[in-house]
Amino acid sequence: MPELPEVETIVRGLRTVLPGHTIVSVRLGKTDFIEDPAALAELLPGRRIERVERLGKFIQLQLSAGSGAKHADGQMNLVIHLGMTGWLGVRRPEDPVAPHTHAFFELEDGRELRYTDIRRFGQIRLVHGGNMAAFSERLGKEPLEISASEFHARLAGRRARIKALLLDQSIFRGIGNIYADESLWQARIHPARLAARLNSADLARLRKAIRRILQHAIEDRGSSISNFVDAEGQPGEYQQRHRAYGREGKPCFRCGSKIRRGSVAGRSSYFCPRCQPAPRRARAMRNAPKPRG
Repeated sequence: MPELPEVETIVRGLRTVLPGHTIVSVRLGKTDFIEDPAALAELLPGRRIERVERLGKFIQLQLSAGSGAKHADGQMNLVIHLGMTGWLGVRRPEDPVAPHTHAFFELEDGRELRYTDIRRFGQIRLVHGGNMAAFSERLGKEPLEISASEFHARLAGRRARIKALLLDQSIFRGIGNIYADESLWQARIHPARLAARLNSADLARLRKAIRRILQHAIEDRGSSISNFVDAEGQPGEYQQRHRAYGREGKPCFRCGSKIRRGSVAGRSSYFCPRCQPAPRRARAMRNAPKPRG
């Protein structure tokens, strides 16, 4: 699943080509992942794309109010979640259409904003301008912006596995399995430890690791594990710098011990058994099924 760095990479690419352009028509294929397909076709044509932003793992296209009776509801936002295999990018109409392309947003210059999703676990919805703040508030805090005190407040005393809390999008928006494992390895914290058992130094080290890992991953345009490519169709490079995720049986870059894989919160978790010692009373982590792809 595209996580914060991958979504940020796509957003940065779209910012260079979308703002200022107007949607003139909408064509849809399969629509089971779209909240209200009819509304897209009815309300989007005639609206100008003003901004492209990221909200955690969501992409927000802020659209102008437009003109005419059908645009009487004012400013709108096209909000897109890429799910497991989604991709969003701009193509010329003569460019080959990738399999599983389900949405075409034609622009006034003839180009098309296309949404492709093999597994259709993504989401597309319209959010009225007045409802956008409430939508954003349902998400957790931005991990690249959260203060040390608020980071501590959101985790301290929580009797849940730290890995599960990092994946909870109502706590931190945008962190997924890859960057949770990488951050925990960097901070030398076992994914099964209870947050309540982490002291202030542990939490400070974890916050610093999360910020560093995410910033470096953005600089490398994300991790291309299976099918991720950016808005221009180019793969990311951060997978070459992974220290834990996907490295089961390979030597730890710090101590040389073999990286292990277990299950925390129902997700595969990669960790070093020496650098990230398991909690004393934790049950042995069950072997997780091999990740697909």
